[in-house]
Amino acid sequence: MASEGGATGYIVHHLTPLSVGEDFWSVHLDTLFFSLVLGALFIWFFKSVADKATSGVPGLAQNFAEMIVEFVDTQVKDTFHGKSEVIAPLALTIFCWVFLWNAMDMLPVDLLPAIGSLMGMSYMRVVPSTDLNATFALSLSVFFLIFFYSIKVKGLFGFMKEMTCTPFGPWLMPFNLMLKLVEELAKPISLALRLFGNLYAGELVFILIALLPPVVQPLLGFPWAIFHILVITLQAFIFMVLTIVYLSLAHEDH
Repeated sequence: MASEGGATGYIVHHLTPLSVGEDFWSVHLDTLFFSLVLGALFIWFFKSVADKATSGVPGLAQNFAEMIVEFVDTQVKDTFHGKSEVIAPLALTIFCWVFLWNAMDMLPVDLLPAIGSLMGMSYMRVVPSTDLNATFALSLSVFFLIFFYSIKVKGLFGFMKEMTCTPFGPWLMPFNLMLKLVEELAKPISLALRLFGNLYAGELVFILIALLPPVVQPLLGFPWAIFHILVITLQAFIFMVLTIVYLSLAHEDH
């Protein structure tokens, strides 16, 4: 496939989503499909482990699931200082879902698009993290939760007071409000762009390696794949930790 349309055409083809609609109203079907499949895989795995859990000698799957749960639970206990039964399951879901998104980048770049072409699909982008719509949708979900818990914990009056009277007191309300809006809007933007930028760049490197002669591809592809395992794990961890931090700040009532 690397020879079809030249190098530029090959890169553009792999980075173009399968979509319906136009402009703002376009829907990326491949992003939705793989996100739903990976989410279902996450639910199925943890549910099957929970159904088969034993107090005796655990199996490999139970050990793996318990290790992830304990890891996430430790991060929540160390970072989150409020009281909520939702934060730990939310953090676990975000970490596992984003990791699975990112892990799609480890598949050969031509594998799933080639299967899709046999089914009549012209385009297929298989890594949801390389779609800015997906990363922004997830970060906006966190953004709305920040406002929800801020109002729930502090009350509407307390929330408005925090937005208008900090950090410089009530005499500079317009300036305080402008600073707080910039601060709050920066949270989802930074979450979305950090995840998107790192995975988009990683996918682009894999595509460029696929354009090289077959003899050279393993020499560069394997080391990059090993390094990229760290990237996909780290990006999922960062997204989860920042979500916990932001929600912890939303629960602080001074």
